[in-house]
Amino acid sequence: MIRFNQFSLARGTKPLFEQTTFALNPGEKAGLIGANGAGKSTLFSVLRGDLHADGGDFSMPPSWQIAHVAQETPAVDRTALDYTLDGDTQLRRIEARIAAASAAHDGAAEADAHAAFADADGYTAPARAETLLIGLGFTLAQTKEPVTSFSGGWRMRLNLAQALMCRSDLLLLDEPTNHLDLDAIIWLEDWLHRYPGTLIVISHDREFLDSVCNVTLHLENRQIKRYGGNYSQFEILRAQQIALQQSAYVKQQKTVEHLQSFINRFKAQATKAKQAQSRVKALERMEIIAPAHASSPFTFEFREPDAAPNPMMVMEAVRCGYHTEAGEVPIVEGVTLSIQNGQRIGLLGANGQGKSTLIKTLAGTLEALSGTVREGKGLRIGYFAQHQLETLRPQDSALEHVARLAPDTREQELRDFLGGFNFSGEMATAKIAPFSGGEKARLALALIIWQKPNLLLLDEPTNHLDLETRHALTMALAQFEGTLILVSHDRHLLRATTDNFMLVAKHRLQPFDGDLDDYRDWLLQHAAEQRAAAKEMAGSSSTDDSLESGQNRKEQRRLEAQERQKLSHLKKPLQSRISKIEKEMDKLNAEKGQLDIFVADAASYEPAMKAKLTESIRRQADVNGQLEALEAQWLEAHEELEQIG
Repeated sequence: MIRFNQFSLARGTKPLFEQTTFALNPGEKAGLIGANGAGKSTLFSVLRGDLHADGGDFSMPPSWQIAHVAQETPAVDRTALDYTLDGDTQLRRIEARIAAASAAHDGAAEADAHAAFADADGYTAPARAETLLIGLGFTLAQTKEPVTSFSGGWRMRLNLAQALMCRSDLLLLDEPTNHLDLDAIIWLEDWLHRYPGTLIVISHDREFLDSVCNVTLHLENRQIKRYGGNYSQFEILRAQQIALQQSAYVKQQKTVEHLQSFINRFKAQATKAKQAQSRVKALERMEIIAPAHASSPFTFEFREPDAAPNPMMVMEAVRCGYHTEAGEVPIVEGVTLSIQNGQRIGLLGANGQGKSTLIKTLAGTLEALSGTVREGKGLRIGYFAQHQLETLRPQDSALEHVARLAPDTREQELRDFLGGFNFSGEMATAKIAPFSGGEKARLALALIIWQKPNLLLLDEPTNHLDLETRHALTMALAQFEGTLILVSHDRHLLRATTDNFMLVAKHRLQPFDGDLDDYRDWLLQHAAEQRAAAKEMAGSSSTDDSLESGQNRKEQRRLEAQERQKLSHLKKPLQSRISKIEKEMDKLNAEKGQLDIFVADAASYEPAMKAKLTESIRRQADVNGQLEALEAQWLEAHEELEQIG
């Protein structure tokens, strides 16, 4: 168990934690959330043993092996596969024993080391490392390439693969999805579902947190508060607490009214019905979570476009790609597309298939290799590129950036506009060079919004945004009355703001008949097939090794008996875990029944019962969250048991 008791810690003169207490049980998967600067990374440093308490204490089992993702990747000539295998430090130590025994001509020691190597699944390690790399988006050929040949983002994937390869009891992941596309994120979620150890993850991807975590640790006001359940359950619990304390819904009423106005105007129009329905969903969710975001730094909205051409743009037989010295390099071919006013399209597909290339061609920053691109009269494109922040001028202020777009506009009007994006006072006139990635992303969005676009082309707009700013962007896009084409690995943003999907695969653009859940199922099925192929290859290799070593039938029977015993050892803790979970569920279900009866009773709403009712409603939500988490653990344990069987 990880336990913090009255824990206090300051960095310099700034106190980050003051007498905070919480605990994590073995096997729990926790999402660590909080504002930037609240101390999330500092907490990771404490868990790794790099920082120590100023007051109180922190404890965890001394035997636990901790895995975390390195922030730097050494420029080594080792292959990606070997670099990933380095994560299994136990295996590397055994290999060193084999080499030392061989050099000393110590046959007995070498035999013992080889036995330890087999017990540590050393013969299947390359196949397991290969599976990790392929799941994270590397090709089979790339696994044999040197680390020095990869760019920064791909090196971070290598560090992640190395951390996953480690035999760990505690896995610490800091923004693991930042350098991944949607395909790799879905694969990582599936891997983490099967991870048997304790997990703590910092992430701004709410769907990732919802999928992976059954506990939420919230850092606020120098305290760490534990909530049972994933991020969405945390939002609801926190919303209930804030609503009970202050009934603070005022902040987002303007947004609610705007969405409701759109729904009332267009729900009866066939051409707008689908858009109205998407806003109904956004409104329903926002009304639930509004109080949880009462302390959000800002909200914003898109300015109404001056025109609405229809169609917005037409592409006929377009080849998207690049001109190089060696000739043309086509990326996406045969694109025929008519973009209608009001469409809201999400683009799916793995990295390298051409989503960004297609967006650049639509934006006009990349000329089509062939085919025809026609723009509607009055088209105004707002384009946010993956590397949009690099186009900002570090030595200029936010005010200077927006003034270049509107040289004839009064300074006060520009200041008022920037204030809506949390750039007020001296911050509006300060150089942007020291701004954080999130602050620069907000400025880039502000510059796009000022131009009143009617076609938004957004390529990974959330890469540098925290959860609160992502929430503000989601709400703003839900209100946007123009046309939207979005590339994002943030599934919550895709679900809340797009109506249909198109897939870029095998260098072609085609409609995707399904939703994000269908896409996830397809990707997981593909990953399962790859794992099965890797296991088959490893099994085949193991069989060949056995034959070459001349093992007789008796030896094979001995190995089979060992395997059966090993399976029995693996099953026993799972069966015990399932039994324990079922007992906990029975206890919680009994409590839930009593709470449901009390809350449903009209007498409970008498003034004298207010305090007890408030506590019962809070406990009811907590019990429901715990039950959902336990059910997920129960299913996961049964799946593991079936896999072993």
